[in-house]
Amino acid sequence: MALAYVGIGSNLGDPAARVRDAIAALASIGSVRARSSLYRSVPWGRTDQPAFINAVVRLETGLAPAALLDELKAIEARLGRTPGERWGPRVIDLDILTYDDERVESAALRVPHPHLYERAFVLVPLAEIDDAYRPARDALQASSLEGVTRYAGPAE
Repeated sequence: MALAYVGIGSNLGDPAARVRDAIAALASIGSVRARSSLYRSVPWGRTDQPAFINAVVRLETGLAPAALLDELKAIEARLGRTPGERWGPRVIDLDILTYDDERVESAALRVPHPHLYERAFVLVPLAEIDDAYRPARDALQASSLEGVTRYAGPAE
C-alpha cells in the first residue's frame, strides 16, 4: 500500500459540499488516513473567478500512480466536472500531490505535483496534517498565506 496526498478544490456550485463529496468518494479507492480542515482560498493562476474551497487528504491506496490518476478523474466526472479552461473555475479538482517518495514524469502525470511548493492553498492544509510540510508552508510569502483562511461556513 502507498500513501498519497491528494489536493481537492472547488469554486462552483456549493464548493464546500463538493469538497466533502470528493473526500467521501476517495474511500472507494483507498483509506482516508487524514484530512485537513476546509480552507477558503483566493484563485491561483487565473484570478478573475470565485474563491475556492480547498482541502488535502492522506490516502492509503493499492493503486499505482497512473491508476490513481485515472480513478481521480473518474471521481471528478461523477461529481460533475467537465473539461474547461486551465486554472479556470471548476466544480471539483483532484490532484495527486505526492505518492510515497516516488517521482513520476509522464505526459499525463508529474509527481510530486510541479507547483506543490508554490501554492499556499495546498501547503496550508498539507502542513495541517503532516508536520514535514510546515517549513515549506512557512517559507511562503506572507501575502500568499493571507489568501488562505480556514473555512468558516456551515459545520462540517
